[in-house]
Amino acid sequence: MTLTFEADPSVDQALTDGILALWADVSNAGGAVGFVPPVTPDEIRPSLLRHLAGMAEGTQRLVVGRDEHGEVAATAFFSFNSHRLMTHWVWLYTVMVHPKHQGEGYGRDLMAAVEHTARTAPGFEAIEAVRLGVRGGTGVDAFYAKCGYKEVGRVPGAIRVAPGDDRDDITMLLPLT
Repeated sequence: MTLTFEADPSVDQALTDGILALWADVSNAGGAVGFVPPVTPDEIRPSLLRHLAGMAEGTQRLVVGRDEHGEVAATAFFSFNSHRLMTHWVWLYTVMVHPKHQGEGYGRDLMAAVEHTARTAPGFEAIEAVRLGVRGGTGVDAFYAKCGYKEVGRVPGAIRVAPGDDRDDITMLLPLT
């Protein structure tokens, strides 16, 4: 089985519900995507609505991966910079693969779809790099390194997961030029 990736999908209730379910499942499985378990889709909804508003405004883009049943199984959101001196790179947020699909190579497939979109999709012509923030202590920085991203910055203890559990905020970069 493989995932089918699409950039800039039409936003409808099925997509919204699918992303909310994915985000909750990833978070509750310990994924570092902005929440600490336990979390419900209703708690995540305001964050997703901000992403969707950004998509409607043209400041964010989405790559979604669907499984053979058409269900949302992976996501990554691009966020364009509005600062005139930083429009040559984008941030990558909310990079997720459903826990039931992890270990099957879908993370690498998602990151390949992200890179392909950043290199070829309309609106990305001036983009020279993709930046990604990573929560330290999870090991995912090693995964992103295998996908071509390089660590370019680290703020020790910047992410407080729980009292006494502070993690580094790691910035990684994928040059496109």
